[in-house]
Amino acid sequence: MPSPPQQARFTDCSSLFDLSSLPFPPGRAERLSVSCARINVPSDYQNASGKPIALELVKVHDSKNTTSNALVVNPGGPGGSGVELAVGLAAQVSDRLLAHFDLLGFDPRGVGLSSPVSCISDGEKDKLNSANPDVLTAPGLAEAKRLALDVAAKCNAKYGSSLADFNTVQTAKDIDRIREAVGNDQLNYLGFSYGTELGSVYAHLFPNRVKVAVLDGAVDPLSDDITSFANQLKGFEGAFDQFRDDCLKRSPCNSLGDPRQVVYDLVKRANQSPIKSSESGESRTATGSIVLTGVLSALYSQAEWPALGQALIDAKGADAKGLFRLADRYNQRGPGGHYSNISDANTTINCNDAKPGPSDATIKTTAVTWAKAYPMFGLWAAPSLFSCQVWQPRRTPVPLPSAPTPKQVLVIGNLHDPATPYQGAKDLTKAMGNARLLTWDGEGHTSYLQGSSCVDNYVEEYLIAGTVPPPGKTCPR
Repeated sequence: MPSPPQQARFTDCSSLFDLSSLPFPPGRAERLSVSCARINVPSDYQNASGKPIALELVKVHDSKNTTSNALVVNPGGPGGSGVELAVGLAAQVSDRLLAHFDLLGFDPRGVGLSSPVSCISDGEKDKLNSANPDVLTAPGLAEAKRLALDVAAKCNAKYGSSLADFNTVQTAKDIDRIREAVGNDQLNYLGFSYGTELGSVYAHLFPNRVKVAVLDGAVDPLSDDITSFANQLKGFEGAFDQFRDDCLKRSPCNSLGDPRQVVYDLVKRANQSPIKSSESGESRTATGSIVLTGVLSALYSQAEWPALGQALIDAKGADAKGLFRLADRYNQRGPGGHYSNISDANTTINCNDAKPGPSDATIKTTAVTWAKAYPMFGLWAAPSLFSCQVWQPRRTPVPLPSAPTPKQVLVIGNLHDPATPYQGAKDLTKAMGNARLLTWDGEGHTSYLQGSSCVDNYVEEYLIAGTVPPPGKTCPR
């Protein structure tokens, strides 16, 4: 039997965070306290003999809050830090929400401060992120497979059979231990992007323990992995077209001419002769893969469009500094060249959640289709299909999240979300069994706290009072 649940013992840890850099509303920072705790959970809930996994928790408390309610938050990824998210949200959510909930973040197993998975070095990540094999050629196909095999082999060699324990089903069970550890009878949850999958799996496993759950930017539970990937590519192609239309109307971005053609030309040029950066101390040069990573990074938020326009102007003038800044933000590479472990955790969790495959033949066929259908990102993305093909074999596929919870779950879908296309929100709402869909006619990834007071008010009214929006509600842009 698994070990009994622990009680979380929080101690002040505010000195670990640069709270002064956050845009708190006047008077809020003085009311907040930040405390941390660690709890141990089973590495495998079916096997009591395994070494436990330590989870890092952070709690942000407003002195105006006299309740014991905790709102568990997850930023997605998989691989994103819930510890960082909780602290960041403390500057963004309303006073009303903070007066009702402590924000409770946790780094999921294998992520950040919670027994992190780390398979390859920073230098190896630099090389991997710069690689741009063309899988439509025999040498490119072989290189893509070799790169994926190298990562998988190093992960397997370092972690052995325990590598399989880092998966979404186990993490959902961890959330129930966290709920118990902070003394809540039911779970209050806010999950973004992959956090919707994690939250829906929790609801599937423990439907009667869900009090309120907001699932924002839904991962589509009804699509297979390749279809979901293709839907994302379609979303980012569309998001780039929206950027292009905006760019053509604004100075200095409109000096580029056609931004799409500029990116095509930069990728071709960078693959032949990588572009240098004027950033002080930067020794890397940007390949076509860095160009596309930088572009993709900026498409997650409309607020990044000006930075993307300037980065393309600079790169057209033979300076990759802006593209490196965008790409490094996406890859979580710090100024000193050190990466977070988000890519290690992302690959590990995604592959452990996936069924074995796909075959070489499927990858070749898919690459041909993607190169034509998604001319900016399709061919660049195709090597990623090898990542899970060569992964360790003990998989834990994510169950279909049918979850007739006693109270309705709130699913939010952004009509123009490139990373989690809107159809996923419709499908998740249907699959859950007792959920309400709130739609936003917005831009970028996810909806809550992205500039819509309509969305924000509905979310917070639901979290605090349990009141769902009217059926079919769409918040305007």
